[in-house]
Amino acid sequence: MQLHLSGKPIDEIAMERLREYEPPEGYWLAFSGGKDSIVILDLARRAGVNFTAHYNLTTVDPPELVRFVWTFPGVQIDRPEMSMWRWIPRKRCMPTRWRRWCCDKLKEQQTPDRCVVTGIRWQESTRRGKRRMFEVCQNKRLRSFVHPIIDWTASDVWQYIRERGLRYCSLYDEGFDRIGCVMCPVQAPSKMQRQALRWPKIAAAWKRACYRLWESKPGFHAAHPTPEHMWHWWITGQGAIDKPEDKKLFD
Repeated sequence: MQLHLSGKPIDEIAMERLREYEPPEGYWLAFSGGKDSIVILDLARRAGVNFTAHYNLTTVDPPELVRFVWTFPGVQIDRPEMSMWRWIPRKRCMPTRWRRWCCDKLKEQQTPDRCVVTGIRWQESTRRGKRRMFEVCQNKRLRSFVHPIIDWTASDVWQYIRERGLRYCSLYDEGFDRIGCVMCPVQAPSKMQRQALRWPKIAAAWKRACYRLWESKPGFHAAHPTPEHMWHWWITGQGAIDKPEDKKLFD
């Protein structure tokens, strides 16, 4: 493994972090089935800390990922209050880059007010580059986070997986660099379209939800004269009204 600035291997530093912040009741370890969560699960076991691992089933997960998570008997699969397809009419809008209500309803609401271990890393995005290794939730002061591999690179993660002989989801071998909800609107439209081809049944469910939403709310018609137009906007970003000043169209 790579060495930390302290001269110790970075995996030893990560385990020291887990031991330092271990709460009396144990950690809530957020397991997504992705490469980073595979690493933090292994590190938590090696560190000997008390934890329970949880996977939040979003109902728009890649089937291959769900099957992979099922192979971890120690990981609890938590189901949401409602599926994505029931939440869309309830929220009266499709999830978008600016309106990420899906993360709250399908993931965050299922996490209790405990100390949560995640696989967040600075390298992943500019937004995550501002996170700290230990944080207290701004909205829920009883919830805190420990990100033991926050300073790791993707190369560090894969090196650890190879050296430890850890299993990983087969989707990485298909060229997917990140694994999450199918057709998540936060990602680039090109990736959404690739996933629509890879998982046509899930894409069809998204399309049905979009059409039903358009039919149920006349206010959409000014921006999208047809449901096809709205679907095209959502999946390509072209002719987009997805800007902060246009949020009123979804209210």
